[in-house]
Amino acid sequence: MNPNQSIIQGYFEARLENKQNYFAHPSYSLEQQLMDCIGRCDEEEAKKVLDQINSTERAKLADDPIRSLKNSLICSCTLFTRSIIKGGVFPDDAFSLSDVYIRRIEKMKTFAEITALEYEMVSSFIDSLKSSKRPYYNYVVNKAITFINQEIIGDLSLEKIAESAGVHPGYLSKVFKESVGVTISEYINRKRMEESKYFLLHSKLSLSDIAHLFKYCNQSYYTSLFKKYIGVTPKEFRNIQGGNSHIPLEKEKSIHR
Repeated sequence: MNPNQSIIQGYFEARLENKQNYFAHPSYSLEQQLMDCIGRCDEEEAKKVLDQINSTERAKLADDPIRSLKNSLICSCTLFTRSIIKGGVFPDDAFSLSDVYIRRIEKMKTFAEITALEYEMVSSFIDSLKSSKRPYYNYVVNKAITFINQEIIGDLSLEKIAESAGVHPGYLSKVFKESVGVTISEYINRKRMEESKYFLLHSKLSLSDIAHLFKYCNQSYYTSLFKKYIGVTPKEFRNIQGGNSHIPLEKEKSIHR
């Protein structure tokens, strides 16, 4: 049997074993409900949904039951991380929180403490989202902000953002400026500067490569925007910060009035 056939056979054997032993992954609907509750910072409802998920048999993700449960929690941690990033938490902060919990998961030895940790994770990720102080806007503006957060390195034309929110571009521009206090283009530029910090600190990409990643035509324009919104140039930020995730707060410039 060649290696590919062995992998395929193992795949089908695992599927058969899961069916025979009633192992099942959480309902996609329940999973989405849980993510929605975390995104809305509804801790009580999130834990009720988690109760429903945990009332069913977990998927078998390893031969050893403890290892399988740990793997399941790591999957949950990943979903929680994506949810708060979508909600507005800076990716670097969200991933740092995720790393802390994954290390804790790995140190645990009993079913009880691992299960309890999952509920603690829900509370902690929601607290992180709350502490980001994301203001509440109306439905249209929130839809636009969510789209911007998801597509921050993609095409963020006013027309595409308005289409995602289901409104006319002119109306979106007006209501966005009234609600947020800045234009959509200003909001996008500030958000891209914040997101670009991750690549400055955690990659060896050149400033030119980072500029192009975030859809800026040249390094000079990216540098001027970074200095405008963050207070230092990208090169200064990278040199000063090293392993730190933020520059001193007094140099941050708020996106809101």
